[in-house]
This record gives sequence, structure tokens and C-alpha cells, in this order.
Amino acid sequence: MAAAAGVSTATVSYVLAGRTNGQGSGISSETSRRVHEAAHRLGYRANQAARAIRTGKSNLMLLSLTMLSDPWSLSVSRAVGAAVADAGITPMILADTDWRVAIPRQGADVIFIDDAGRPGDAELLAELARTNSLVVFSETLDPNGFDVIRSMSGSSLAAAMDHLTARHARVAFLAAASSVRTPAPARYKAYLDGLARAGQPLRPELIATFDGDEQNAYAAAVELLSSPEPPTAIFAISDYAAIAAIHAAQRLRLGVPDDLTVIGVGNTVQGETMVPSLSSAGPLGFFSGLADFLVERAHDPGAPPRVLEFPWQLLLRDSAPAHSGVRNTP
Repeated sequence: MAAAAGVSTATVSYVLAGRTNGQGSGISSETSRRVHEAAHRLGYRANQAARAIRTGKSNLMLLSLTMLSDPWSLSVSRAVGAAVADAGITPMILADTDWRVAIPRQGADVIFIDDAGRPGDAELLAELARTNSLVVFSETLDPNGFDVIRSMSGSSLAAAMDHLTARHARVAFLAAASSVRTPAPARYKAYLDGLARAGQPLRPELIATFDGDEQNAYAAAVELLSSPEPPTAIFAISDYAAIAAIHAAQRLRLGVPDDLTVIGVGNTVQGETMVPSLSSAGPLGFFSGLADFLVERAHDPGAPPRVLEFPWQLLLRDSAPAHSGVRNTP
């Protein structure tokens, strides 16, 4: 292969090990391209087991995604797939499975966990971090041997509610049941505070909850919009719930945003690219930034743990445009 690419054997080894990313490799992108093209022509396949024994690295990245069908999870997996394409890393997805049971059996160079909110998780993560490089998505945990990714909602949730209540007197909240049962979670609290700022009463009939996935969110939205006095706006706890609400409105022949205004949370790619495009409170550049950080950690798992923060903003698109008319009727 070295002869086919016109380089030394050492250069081939360096490139195929994925160590040409970043500064100081001394190997140009053109040389790297020639090596990869030669490997493709010759049908080269790396012996991952032998490489792991030699280097102590598996070149595997594990993504623990609580609900793979969630547009947020899909956006994470797609961004990671693009980021690792030339990094010599193979991503694996642990979908809809409890990471607390599965991770001790894994041998990945870096592990991303998107759900760490149970009692005792902080202690378990600290224990796992002794033998694993962990990157944890959490708005509350501090790094303790593992990295923490924070998506900081700040004032964007309040801005979303203010946008809705300025135009509507019947704003509904579509959420997972657990978020309403838990005392004052951030998104439910944003809904309650937004109503209070607008001087609007809390109407229990405008709070629709669901358990599980987007199918249940869709059913809850259909029931909500079919009520005798349906809402004219919905603040959804996530983009996938907001997308379900738009699909429910379309089934009921309601126009979005003319008959129903919708804002989600997360700023996912699916929400941005759907028709009508979804207005959402969320971070810009989150998915690509997360993917790049995971690749960095895979190459340097021993670096000191850190917190990586992504500030949010309200992104107004077709489902709740900035210029939508006032329909503030009780």
C-alpha cells in the first residue's frame, strides 16, 4: 500500500491510525488523501483487535441515546457520523438501553451519555470514569473525572413564552408527563412563569401530557386540538413533541401558523428542515460542536475533564414567525 500511495510505511500507519487530525502531524491533507484512496483501491480493512492490543485503543465511540427516534438523538448521530468519517473512529449507538447496565461491558475510547438524571447517577459516573472516558450531557452535574456538556437555556425559554403570550391567550403546554410531575423543571417552570408575566391564568385543560415516544405525543396533541376550546398556540417540551403537534394540526386540517402557532425546544435539524419549519429555543452549532469534542476526546482520553457550554437562543421560523398577527382572544 505504501508503494501505491507513494509514501513510506510509517506514513501509511500514521494516516490509517487516524492521527493526522489537528496540528503537528507533519502529514499534509493531500498525502492523507492518497493513502486513503490507495487503501480503498486495495480493499484494505484494519485489524481492529490487533490495533487495540498494540495501541491500547479500540478506535470505537459509543453513543448512549435514550430515544433514537427523537430528532435530537438523530441530529447527534448524524453529526458524529460526519465528524468521524476521516478520523479513523467507528461510532456505535446504544439505543433505548440503560447505560447503567451496558457501559461496564464496553471497551470504547469515549462514551457519550445523554441521560444522567437519576439519583445516584453522579456517583456511578464518577466510578465508571476511573476506567472509561465519559462525556455526559447534563445541565446540573459537575465534572468528576468525566466531561460535562451543558446546553444553557438561559432566557430563550422565557422569550419563547413571551412570543406566544403576546399573540395568544390560549397557550398550551405539551410535555412528557414526568416533566410536569417533577417539581418545577425548567421547561414547565418557563411555561408557568410566561403565563404569569402575561397576566394569564393557568388553565389545566391546556396542559397535555404523554408517556413515551412521538406517537404518544401525537395522540396527546390530537386530543388537545380536538377539545371544545382548543389552544391557538403550543409550547412543546421538545422538538419531537412540537413536530408531533404540527402533524396533529395537519391531520385536523389546521393551518400552521395561521390556526396554530408552535414552538419547540432543542433546535434540531429535523425541525429546521421540515415544512413548515419549526420555531425552536435551542443552541446554535450544538451538534457539530458536540461531535468535534467527542472526536477530540477519542484521540486524547486522558485530558483533564472540562465543561463545554452551548448558550441558547430563540429561533423563529415558519411555525411561529416574528411577524405573526395578534390573536389574543380568550
